[in-house]
Amino acid sequence: MRRLADALYSICITLWVGGLIGIGYVAVPVLFTHLADRSLAGYLAGNMFAIGGWLGLACGLYLLAYLFGVHRRAAWRNPVTGLVSAMLLFGVIGQFVIQPVIAGLRAEALPLPVMQSPLAEAFARWHGASSVLYLFVVLLGLALVVLQGRGRRTT
Repeated sequence: MRRLADALYSICITLWVGGLIGIGYVAVPVLFTHLADRSLAGYLAGNMFAIGGWLGLACGLYLLAYLFGVHRRAAWRNPVTGLVSAMLLFGVIGQFVIQPVIAGLRAEALPLPVMQSPLAEAFARWHGASSVLYLFVVLLGLALVVLQGRGRRTT
């Protein structure tokens, strides 16, 4: 059973960090480069980020459960636990605070595309905050990849 848990630990890190990079820095830029309709590109990107957000929440919760299962109370002293906790916290903020605001601004701007509406400045601010937060989570994720072995060891 421990081997399965260890395998799922590595798979969750791979899915979470790979998904963040694949969606945010590969797929979404391709959408905006190749789709003439920027509103459609934004709509599709938003859906991709939402799916990636839910995947990250699921992976983060498993990783925390794993870390506390392996290390018990000592998990709090493990830097991997701190990275996972920070990624999860920022993921929750992005998913449940920032993204709903962005979606609300898009909806409020209708029938105009949000960037052609009076809400463009507010949208740009929230989108910028979201982008910075996302980059921060990716950087934490890369640190997690580097340190992931510390989460599996019991010493």
